[in-house]
Amino acid sequence: MKIDQQLELVLQASRKLNLVPVEKINQILTDLAVAAVESTGFILQENLKDLARMDINDPKYDRLKLTKERIEGIAADIRNVAGLPSPLGRVLSQTERPNGLKIRKVSVPFGVIGIIYEARPNVTFDVFSLCLKSGNACVLKGGSDAIDSNTAILQVIHSVLEKHGIDKNVLALLPADREATAQILNARGYIDLIIPRGSQNLINFVRENATIPVIETGAGICHTYFDEFGDVQKGQAIINNAKTRRVSICNALDCLIVHEGRLADLPVLCTKLQESNVIIYADEKAYPVLKGKYPDNLLERATEASFGTEFLDYKMAVKTVASFDEALGHIARYSSKHSESIITEDEKSKELFRVMVDAAAVYCNVSTAFTDGAQFGLGAEIGISTQKLHARGPMALEELTSYKWLVDGDGNIRPK
Repeated sequence: MKIDQQLELVLQASRKLNLVPVEKINQILTDLAVAAVESTGFILQENLKDLARMDINDPKYDRLKLTKERIEGIAADIRNVAGLPSPLGRVLSQTERPNGLKIRKVSVPFGVIGIIYEARPNVTFDVFSLCLKSGNACVLKGGSDAIDSNTAILQVIHSVLEKHGIDKNVLALLPADREATAQILNARGYIDLIIPRGSQNLINFVRENATIPVIETGAGICHTYFDEFGDVQKGQAIINNAKTRRVSICNALDCLIVHEGRLADLPVLCTKLQESNVIIYADEKAYPVLKGKYPDNLLERATEASFGTEFLDYKMAVKTVASFDEALGHIARYSSKHSESIITEDEKSKELFRVMVDAAAVYCNVSTAFTDGAQFGLGAEIGISTQKLHARGPMALEELTSYKWLVDGDGNIRPK
């Protein structure tokens, strides 16, 4: 089937979703959670085919890899989405004008959402559950590195939809080739919104080539600033968690900023990182402090390229600053506006950091690993928006809706 024919089927299916009651949507998602777990063997079998084609040392390998535990976590997220209130039909505002017009602003689906993503098969489940709950059909364009995993997951989802008598075209997976990418980016009249999930190169490509609206998500260059008033024990735990919990995701720590008055504490702050063989790129002031106290084979001198880099690996830069303002300046220069954190016991520093740092998520004494839709109580997420129009931060159900104006009257006409 040609891609434009496939997109037409998705568009038609999206219009039917408006008539499906929320109770049925919730039951479909509940059944999908069960089906995902029951299909674990099949999904993992197909996932192994994808893994076999990727170098185990590739930072994307961890993103690509599915396990029994990860599928159980995905199923839990789907159940969470099923249990959330519907974002549709909410009256956002209402007024009655002097001329008798009754005007309501009501939340509605976008219609059809396109997702372009790389080696993240979990996205297939997450996107579908959020789109279905928010009344949107979705068109997925995954990469060739996850084609077998994505196809297997598509089969599981389609089987649940067919069981409930729902048009399976509410979810489409396009071929993993460049032609499909070009068509999805220019599918005006078929797709209402494009959301890229992946590397900065992918996001840049989508933004520069799409002729339909784009919401940028995913690129995370995250900093943690250990202030002159920071607690060492809190700092050690937060830094280790932010860097090593899962290095291949966008909320992982890339650069530790340290006030020069606390450089003596740097070896303690970094001591747990060596357990995960984290390579540290230390600046001129930090390097001699770590030398001899951090493994030589894991310690390197920082270069300009060490900063502003999303490592997606067991690597981290260290930047020394002389003041709070210098820390803010470094973040402003290199941040992708994703997640930024400060470790401090000083209330004034906390408040200034909250006010001055321009990012989707700003933390005080918290690991950046928490930038996640489920952790924010949103059920799941379709991505982390790093822009400011329409949505910012974890994008979940509410962010997958637009609105329209409903105007009621009784034969009203507008005077000349």
